[in-house]
Amino acid sequence: MAKEITTILIRSRHTLIGDALGIVALMVLLFVGLALPGPI
Repeated sequence: MAKEITTILIRSRHTLIGDALGIVALMVLLFVGLALPGPI
């Protein structure tokens, strides 16, 4: 089972990187959106 998981991770590496970058971008937008109304 561990070998299957590693095979899946190796095959979908580019997709996982893109998804991780998307999650980081969404989190940055969330924190900026929540922090922005304070100074305004």
